Amino acid sequence: HPYRPRRGARRTIREVPSVSGEATAAAFKRPGFRLGRALLLLAALAILGPAGALFASEAEAGGHPNPVAPVLIGMVVMLVSAKLAARGAERLGQPAVLGELLAGIALGSVALLGWDGLEFLVTDTGLQVLAELGVILLLFEVGLESDLADMKAVGWSSLAVACLGVVVPFALGWGVSVWLLPEQPALVHVFIGATLCATSVGITARVLADLGRLQDRESKIVLGAAVLDDVLGLLILAVVTGAIQAANQGSTLSAMTIGVIAGKALAFLFGAVVLGGWASRRLLRLAAGLEAKGMLLVASLAFGLLLSWLATLVGLAAIVGAFAAGLILDEVHYHDVRREERSLSDLLQPIATILVPIFFVRMGAEVDLRAFGNLDVLGFAAVLTVAAVLGKLACALGVLERGVNRLAVAIGMLPRGEVGLIFAGIGAQLLLDGRRVIDNEVFSAVVIMVIATTVVAPPLLKLTLGKR
Repeated sequence: HPYRPRRGARRTIREVPSVSGEATAAAFKRPGFRLGRALLLLAALAILGPAGALFASEAEAGGHPNPVAPVLIGMVVMLVSAKLAARGAERLGQPAVLGELLAGIALGSVALLGWDGLEFLVTDTGLQVLAELGVILLLFEVGLESDLADMKAVGWSSLAVACLGVVVPFALGWGVSVWLLPEQPALVHVFIGATLCATSVGITARVLADLGRLQDRESKIVLGAAVLDDVLGLLILAVVTGAIQAANQGSTLSAMTIGVIAGKALAFLFGAVVLGGWASRRLLRLAAGLEAKGMLLVASLAFGLLLSWLATLVGLAAIVGAFAAGLILDEVHYHDVRREERSLSDLLQPIATILVPIFFVRMGAEVDLRAFGNLDVLGFAAVLTVAAVLGKLACALGVLERGVNRLAVAIGMLPRGEVGLIFAGIGAQLLLDGRRVIDNEVFSAVVIMVIATTVVAPPLLKLTLGKR
């Protein structure tokens, strides 16, 4: 054996190569090792998933249900499959979120084989709660990465690009829904239009960073506009969600009702930023003064969850409060009081690594692959994707400066990514007259649109900007 000294030889440390050195690192990078490891993990999933599902069902049949059991095995299946698929997507030059979504679609498609043992991944209440916490944490992170000072400094071009990136896709999505789904209520058309408003600032920022072009004027316009785009999109989501809730309560929708809902959303965001900024400074100073391990992380996370809860009290989505909390707890406030060398985003990363993939896998598991065999669904998805692309290409008209690559700015606004999935997921949970606002067919079409815009954006952005 190459790692074993000869018989009778003097055993010294020098004769035994270190298992943590470069040889081991090189072994881990060998294609054969990677393939074997991936196959081993997939085999484990193939065994653990059905076994866990059977165990949970037998426990319930025996009269001794254990609500934790499906959550435990569900987390094993979802997290391992999410990381495998995310790694595969990244090796193909695609964002990790796309791999996590496809992993969920693969798990959800098991039912097509005649076995519904993994259906609990979508129906289990415990996994649903974890997924909701994951999306709240995701929007909290998006808010942390968005700086109000930078939003003010990007200029009129970013504001114009953001406004066009919301208004035009919203109108086109609304029009497509009215054209192809005439039997649906008006609020369903409005919500479908809202799903086209989003822009994934994370995916665009990652591509720009890989190209080394973050300091370009085009990049600053895109990133500033994408953040403003998310703010405006969340406001539209808040208004549409409030209108649906008002309709379910029997209220007559009018311009006055919609204005009240919009004013409530604006007042919440404005009050959260102003009053929350004042309160967060004192909260973090108090947490730092306690000198307890992890106190700053706990205080910041508690603040984000508190604002998410307050948002639900005023009839808004919890993610609106989470995003507002992230905007408030920016790096300036955190730098004033932190004693660790790591940023708040870094401290949140381990928690996000566990919870956020659960949300995306669950979203993928809700996709019904049988809908892909429906020509009407595929046709609606194709037209919706064209509307989504054209709506963001209109952003090129918002660039007011000369000498700026307008096409690159427009393509940078193209990917919907995680934000589009969040909008679709909320619509799948909302009810209007006892029916889901986003049914299985529409949800599948929206997922196709999200995948298409997310896949085509990175290579097109690389092509229009190029490497330095």
